[in-house]
Amino acid sequence: MGATKGSAGSAGSVGRRRFVHLATGAVLIASLATACAEAEAGAGKALQASGSTTVAPVAADAAEALKAQGLNITVATQGGSAGGISQLGAGQIDIALSSKPVADKDRSASPKTDYVETQIGADAVGIIITKQVADAGVKNLTSAQVKGLFEGKITNWKDVGGPDLPVFVYDKEPGRGTREVLDKYLYHGEKPPPPPNSDNFAIVGGNLETRNKLESTPGAVAPLSTGFVEGRDQLAVVTLDGIAPSSENVATGTYPMSRPLYMVTNGKPKGEAKRFIDYILSDKGQPLLTKHGYLTLKQIGK
Repeated sequence: MGATKGSAGSAGSVGRRRFVHLATGAVLIASLATACAEAEAGAGKALQASGSTTVAPVAADAAEALKAQGLNITVATQGGSAGGISQLGAGQIDIALSSKPVADKDRSASPKTDYVETQIGADAVGIIITKQVADAGVKNLTSAQVKGLFEGKITNWKDVGGPDLPVFVYDKEPGRGTREVLDKYLYHGEKPPPPPNSDNFAIVGGNLETRNKLESTPGAVAPLSTGFVEGRDQLAVVTLDGIAPSSENVATGTYPMSRPLYMVTNGKPKGEAKRFIDYILSDKGQPLLTKHGYLTLKQIGK
């Protein structure tokens, strides 16, 4: 009986030790699994920036530069400036890229969002035509002529000193920063008329799409960031009322179609969003604006 009792005790002791080891192992495995899951979640979470196709190239270059420092940033262009502002209001992104200020209607639509604009530079919007039309004599347009073109009242370039060639207008969709700059220039805050009922009029979205349409359509005209025209031999920028979209004219406000470029956040920038924006505002980040044909804060006296 003594031997039997000792064996039973030993067996019980072994069983208890095995249970402790198994329990400890289970806790360790669970801890490791939790740590891995948290690490994966942290690594997979990217700072989300979306909006203006004008601001996006600068944001994308900055994101690439910060990638080596461990900052993960996703840059998109859904819906242009208006889309970015709307997405920020809905809590879908961290930073809205915008080539226009946040409007009162945006703030009313998302009253819980504390829209804070950080200006990173400025841009000139040009009236862009084809080189064929420019070479034939169209170097300058008045505001009345631009209005006539976009309202469908001027339908042939010969009516403004150009070739005998039909005009094809590509206008930006409502909500785009470029469109708002054009409307302000032509209508001074008044509501613009509806688009003309014409086969030679179309609505376009982003800057790349607009540029592609201009280059592929004879007689085309469109509003577009002048930075997207640099180095494009088939396109030309006209002066407006005799004023060129030079850096000096934009900086002094003489050129009538310029605009600020923003990073917009919900509240003051903090954490990774602040790190991202601070980089763009820094001596390393500001040259990215020059690279894409925009003006730095220093160039506009800010």
